[in-house]
This record gives sequence, structure tokens and C-alpha cells, in this order.
Amino acid sequence: MIRVSTRIAGLLMLTLVLAGCGKKVTRVSSNSTIDLSGRWNDTDSRLVAEEMLRDCLNSSWYYTYQAQKKTPTVIVGSVKNKSHEHIDAETFTKDMERALINSGKVEFVANKGEREQLRDEKADQGRNASVETRNKAGEESGAELMLIGSINSIVDQEGSKAVVFYQINLELVQIESGRKLWIGDKKIKKYVTKNSTKF
Repeated sequence: MIRVSTRIAGLLMLTLVLAGCGKKVTRVSSNSTIDLSGRWNDTDSRLVAEEMLRDCLNSSWYYTYQAQKKTPTVIVGSVKNKSHEHIDAETFTKDMERALINSGKVEFVANKGEREQLRDEKADQGRNASVETRNKAGEESGAELMLIGSINSIVDQEGSKAVVFYQINLELVQIESGRKLWIGDKKIKKYVTKNSTKF
């Protein structure tokens, strides 16, 4: 009887402990700024992409195209992560693509990986779709300009305090000539304090 009571009491205690360890989740706006760790996050990605591309599309190269009544065709190339932490560069490049498309100032073509999927689909259609509904190979729009860049960082740490500095560099390059039409950078600095000493 005593053993049964002890087991029941133990189970009740375990249930209370586990109930106290629960977590609370609150939904927030996807545009809200929440910085928990001090590392690169979705807000950094979105704001940097929007600000840098606004600067890019308000630069002299664009007005040259406008004067010629031409709409530039752009593709986003590689954005290399040279920072001290893991950053999903695809999230950043998608933010740039969205900002470019939503600007209405440029035409935009699919990136290399996306084009491979489209070509596979066209090859499949060539074998299986009716002649009237097939999309032809060799009819893609070529990009004139490529946006490339890098994400770099410096960490200055003393004990549990650190200053994390990010520099994002982007360049707009004319594909045929290799001429750089625009170079931009954006800097972010964060002062972070933590209980642990590792950043």
C-alpha cells in the first residue's frame, strides 16, 4: 500500500514538474522586429534587401535605361555568406527578388536552379503534351544584368558582451560586358549581452 502511494505521489510530482516546463507561443506579425539572439535574422534580411535595392533602382544606371526607353532584365546570382555564422542566403536572395519584382522597374528572370526545373518541364512537354499546348525550348528571356554579393561579419567580444558587425555588399553587373553598373553596401551593428560567453 505504501509503495503504491509513493508511486502515485511520484507520478503526481512528475506531472506537476512537466506542466511547469510548458512553453507559450504567441503569434506576431511577420514584419515585426524581434531580435532574441543578436544573430542575423529575418528582419535584417528583409530590411537590407529593401533598402539596398531601393538605392540600386534610384541610381544613375537605371535612368540611363529609362532614357533609352528600355526595361532592364535582371537575375539574382550568388550571394556568398562569408560571415561567422550560418546564414540562409536563399532567404536573403528571395527577399531581393521580391523587392525587385515589386518595384515594377525591372523585368526579372528565374535563377539557375529554377531554369533547370523549367527546362525539365519543357522537355517533358515535348514528349507528352499536345503540339498546341507545348512550351518551346530555346525561347527563354535572357537577363542583361546580374546582382551578386556577399554577407560579411566581424565580432568584437569581451566576456559576455559583444558587438556584432555585418556588412552586406551587392554589385549589379552587366552580363555581356562584365561592367559594374552599381555597387552598394549596408552595415548593421548590434550590441549584444549574454549570460554565456560564447557568441
